Amino acid sequence: MSLFITFLLGIFFLIGAAVIRLAKNSEWIEQLSVSLAFGSMAALVLLELLPEILTEFAKEHALVSLIAVILGIAGLKILDLFIPDHDSDLAAPTKNHHDNMVHIGMISAIAIILHNTVEGMTVYSVTLESIRHGALLSLGVGLHNIPMGMLIYSSLEEERRSKRYVIMALASLSTFLGGLLMTLISPWLNEFIIGILVSVALGMILFIIFCELIPDLLRRKHWGLSAVGIFCGILILVAGTFLE
Repeated sequence: MSLFITFLLGIFFLIGAAVIRLAKNSEWIEQLSVSLAFGSMAALVLLELLPEILTEFAKEHALVSLIAVILGIAGLKILDLFIPDHDSDLAAPTKNHHDNMVHIGMISAIAIILHNTVEGMTVYSVTLESIRHGALLSLGVGLHNIPMGMLIYSSLEEERRSKRYVIMALASLSTFLGGLLMTLISPWLNEFIIGILVSVALGMILFIIFCELIPDLLRRKHWGLSAVGIFCGILILVAGTFLE
């Protein structure tokens, strides 16, 4: 049952992708997805990841946590060498727009897959103790995944279908992968290793927020739409946290 619940979490990610797939105004939906992702990721960092690391892991392993965060940032920065360059010219927002969105989508997918794998491990563990608590936690995690699915699908919408489907499948199954890993490595897993993984995920998400999402939002024309998206992204995260 625990493993099945982690598998069902991928549905929320696909819901976000379906919203983008069915939308008619692609430009507005694309901007909304980026702003939703910014709001939910920023809230995720401030309300969940930072408090979790500071109150549990960093107290005893502050240096290790800091190094792991830096490695997360550096890891995504190194990936810039292998992912299409994105447009950094704010004066020419339409130049290389496709490459810019692909870049954001690829970087975000990598960080989300890692983060959701860790969350899948957590959901699996909680569900083993209580189906009710595990279900509530799963709903919270699932709500987080809706804007993430919107972001990745809209960013990769013009990519080859096979490539887009592979990335979407990996992101959708990442929580299930976390549950599967728990069944395989639970005898050797400890809080120290989980703390390192969460710290690395924090570094990756910080990189996305400051180096990808903020620059992209600054290029956009409809500031009101961005504000609505950011606010809704925060609400989704808060609602999920409350349910957890």
